Amino acid sequence: MSESTPALAPGDAAPAFSLDDAHRKTVSLADYAGQSVIVYFYPKAATPGCTTEACDFRDNLGSLQAAGYAVLGISPDAPDALASFADDESLNFPLLSDPDNAVAKAYGSFGEKTVGEKTFTGTLRSTAVIDPQGKISQIEYGVQAKGHVAHLRKSLGL
Repeated sequence: MSESTPALAPGDAAPAFSLDDAHRKTVSLADYAGQSVIVYFYPKAATPGCTTEACDFRDNLGSLQAAGYAVLGISPDAPDALASFADDESLNFPLLSDPDNAVAKAYGSFGEKTVGEKTFTGTLRSTAVIDPQGKISQIEYGVQAKGHVAHLRKSLGL
C-alpha cells in the first residue's frame, strides 16, 4: 500500500513550513511573505538528476530573481549533505532539510515511485510556485530534471 499524499492545486493555500537549511539556520515560508517563491522538491542531493535540476536553477537564478521569484530547494537530506552539495555545485539559493518528509507530504510531493525495477515511497520531484498572498499559483508533479527550469520559465512567461 502506498503512502502517497494528496496533491495541491492552484488557488490552494501553500502549507506553512520551517526547516533547517544547509547551515542549520531555520528558514520559513513566512520569511518570504509578500514575495513569489518557487519551492521545488527533489529526492536526494548529489545524485545525477537532482544535480542537473539544482544546477539549472542555479544558472537561471538571476533571471528568476529579476522577475521577482525566490527559489527554495527541499529534500530529505541532512543539513551536512546539503552543505556539501551546495558547495560542490556552487548553488546560490537555500537548500532545506525535510528529514521526516513532513513538508513534502503537505505539498503532495511524497509517494510511490519506481526507479528501475524497485518501487518504494519517497520524495517526488515536483515544483510549487507560490504567489505573494501565499497561494499556490502553479504546481507540477513528476517533473523531469532535465529541461524543467526552461519549462517552468516558459509557463511563468519569462
